[in-house]
Amino acid sequence: MKTVLLEAGKRHTIDEFVNDEWASFSQLAWLDMRTTSGSWRVAKDFENLPAWIVKSVGGSTVHWAGASLRFQEHEFEARTTYGEIDGANLLDWPLTLRDLEPYYARAEDKMGVTRTNGIPGLPGNNNFKVMYAGATRIGYKDVHTGRMAINSRPRDGRPACMQLGFCFQGCKSGAKWSTLYTEIPKAESTGNLDLRAQSHVIRIEHDQAGKASAVVYVDRNGNQQRQRARAVAVAGNSIETPRLLLLSESQRFPDGLANSSGQVGRNYMRHMTGSVYATFNKPVNAYRGTTMAGIISDESRHAPERGFAGGYEMETLFLGVPFMAAFLDPGAWGAEFAADMDAYDHMAGMWLVGEDMPQESNRITLHDSVKDQYGLPVPNVHFDDHPNDIAMRSHAYKQGAAVYDAAGALKTIETPPYPSTHNLGTCRMSAKAADGVCNGFGQSHDIANLFVSDGSQFTTGGAENPTLTIVALAIRQADYIAQQMQERAI
Repeated sequence: MKTVLLEAGKRHTIDEFVNDEWASFSQLAWLDMRTTSGSWRVAKDFENLPAWIVKSVGGSTVHWAGASLRFQEHEFEARTTYGEIDGANLLDWPLTLRDLEPYYARAEDKMGVTRTNGIPGLPGNNNFKVMYAGATRIGYKDVHTGRMAINSRPRDGRPACMQLGFCFQGCKSGAKWSTLYTEIPKAESTGNLDLRAQSHVIRIEHDQAGKASAVVYVDRNGNQQRQRARAVAVAGNSIETPRLLLLSESQRFPDGLANSSGQVGRNYMRHMTGSVYATFNKPVNAYRGTTMAGIISDESRHAPERGFAGGYEMETLFLGVPFMAAFLDPGAWGAEFAADMDAYDHMAGMWLVGEDMPQESNRITLHDSVKDQYGLPVPNVHFDDHPNDIAMRSHAYKQGAAVYDAAGALKTIETPPYPSTHNLGTCRMSAKAADGVCNGFGQSHDIANLFVSDGSQFTTGGAENPTLTIVALAIRQADYIAQQMQERAI
């Protein structure tokens, strides 16, 4: 199919990536104005940076760490499994693990996920070795270097990982899977893809029949352009996707496109997150090696006797000195903080990521007065932790500290959540149109030729990093769109 791809950011090459955290952040991050509200810690520490995502061709596959985990069966049936939880807007997905399994398999093969298709796991760096030692001593069993979309050996024309340690800053070797230099160049080679970088979409138009008919965008020269389309697929991450639908209101759709249910922007999820760092009496040099190649999955099960529904993963993570100074304890100062930073090379670290509860009140809205560079309302990101999230984080902090204590830690440090990298919900799938925004193929209930193609369509968040599921859903959606077009249904 002839396809136009509109990307708000620039197109970078591997050679342009910078193995320097602050310089790379300025180069790649989505820095357009956003506002925050709610009681979550991010609103206090980073009031205009609720999310740490990318504005570039390839999107956040440029920034992601590569962890590629399948959802568990029960996570597609959260409402049935967890029951009614006060304050949570739980719903079962309109598809099951069995429905998605063949697409997971295709995604894993496309992305080259380690520990699948005979691909060996990545080697463990020192950060992983510390985690492994502590985890096995306290009885954890499911501990390894993860399922990663980073080549452990040359594959698909890309080299093996060089263990540079700058996974969040792009991948200068190209070992990490990113649509920037994998899927997009392959699509361009067919002659069917017209990629237009620095093209910021500001509105989706519809015809008299109510079908999506065109997309209006601002090009790199600041001029408005209109691209007609037979179908429109929106993949702006879970903040920009609902914002665009809300900005596209009309007399026929006064509350925005695909929003007859009133659910566009609602049920924003960003995963239960936090980090545990620990200092040791000998150097760890945890900044060396693949950033997130290490995982403990024992706590990802649903075990309500722990005091919460759902589960969480424990994954190796380490930051460079600038980000560690910003994120270890935002706003901290004085002798204790200086001592922690002095122990940087003696430190190990892990990220805690778990299923947070969808809440209707956690939502993306259009700000009443603050405008962006195009004169349009900026998105406001409102989030409050659910009591289930708080209970899970408390348990995860305790278990993370136990892992490091068992490995001989001198001190453990509980680090609050960073700006969100896993942005989910806001245009969720639902079996009934009244409960969500799109069906099990990401097709909006209201407009047959309008699709949601990113993490916005997640009904619930699961405990796992979302990219593999996003890719599997995209492959499934692409097959469905092709079928629908062949049948002239759209």
